[in-house]
Amino acid sequence: MDGFLYLYVFILAAFTGYEIIGRVPVILHTPLMSGSNFVLVGAIVVLGHADGTLEKVIGFIAVVLGAGNAAGGYVVTERMLEMFKPSKPKGE
Repeated sequence: MDGFLYLYVFILAAFTGYEIIGRVPVILHTPLMSGSNFVLVGAIVVLGHADGTLEKVIGFIAVVLGAGNAAGGYVVTERMLEMFKPSKPKGE
């Protein structure tokens, strides 16, 4: 029964996330996603509760992908913010 409950929560979270992210304007999408460290925190919590080897492997992969997502988001956001800074004159 726990498996069906977890599947139900996953499906609800997927639909809710899709609806929320789908309503975000395009210009705000990258800064919003760079702050989404909750993905990494959730993966760490799941990995902490893992009992079997397969669960630990999947949890580890989730942590690595979540960390890559967070770090990449910050890099992309920094590059976007650089575009909005005033350019220096050629003499300086």
